[in-house]
Amino acid sequence: MLYIGCHLSSSKGYLAMGRQALDIDANTFAFFTRNPRGGSAKAIDPEDAAAFCTLAEENNFGKLVAHAPYTLNACAADENIRRFAREAFADDLERMEATPCNYYNFHPGSHVKQGADVGIDLIADCLNTVLKKEQTTTVLLETMAGKGSEVGRTFEELRAIIDRTNLSEKLGVCLDTCHVWDAGYDIVNNLDGVLEQFDRVIGLDRLKTIHMNDSMNPLGAHKDRHAKIGQGHIGAEALIRVINHPTLKGLPVILETPNDIDGYAEEIAFLRSNYSD
Repeated sequence: MLYIGCHLSSSKGYLAMGRQALDIDANTFAFFTRNPRGGSAKAIDPEDAAAFCTLAEENNFGKLVAHAPYTLNACAADENIRRFAREAFADDLERMEATPCNYYNFHPGSHVKQGADVGIDLIADCLNTVLKKEQTTTVLLETMAGKGSEVGRTFEELRAIIDRTNLSEKLGVCLDTCHVWDAGYDIVNNLDGVLEQFDRVIGLDRLKTIHMNDSMNPLGAHKDRHAKIGQGHIGAEALIRVINHPTLKGLPVILETPNDIDGYAEEIAFLRSNYSD
């Protein structure tokens, strides 16, 4: 089965997101746990969360993919920024238990001239502070494009974070098609090779979800500019191969293309029409 969806607004709660997902033929979705630019999070209504869980079970939803705010930088040079990351991360993981057994995705962060090794240590330190044995949520490290001082531009950097995290069984990876392409992984001409490399370095058992995006940039540009499906350098044919790859089938696919809700509905319909069960 193809589990596919997009980012939805959480302003009206979980049940509203679930109903909107069904309206566009989605059976998963992503949402920001709080304002993507940071700040406090809206209180969760337990009845709303429970009603959504019932809706999701009745409609065979895949795992949800919550997204941390962009301002969460666990390896910032500024201690105050790192403190916000730890506090927001811990709070979000508690809130995720309202809809248990789903995913919480985050950008590893930018080391801001401290060097990748320092950044990796700081990210692992944050994870060692916030991860709890009792949590049901799996935290996902997102593959990054490598712009600026981003950490996570290579599979090896993500592996290093995992290796330095005590409760590493709570960690997985989100593979962003635009990001890996911009980072230099040729998923157009060598998807099998990229996945084999991922398996050697990280392990395919860690790969939990796909961010499905075309890219406005050529291979290895390190710029991270998403494009609509079929309107970038990756192309629709290559992205169709991604959703149909036997290794990736069954993973939640989240669209992050520059679209409104109608545009997402069109892309979902297009990808569903090109999916082979």
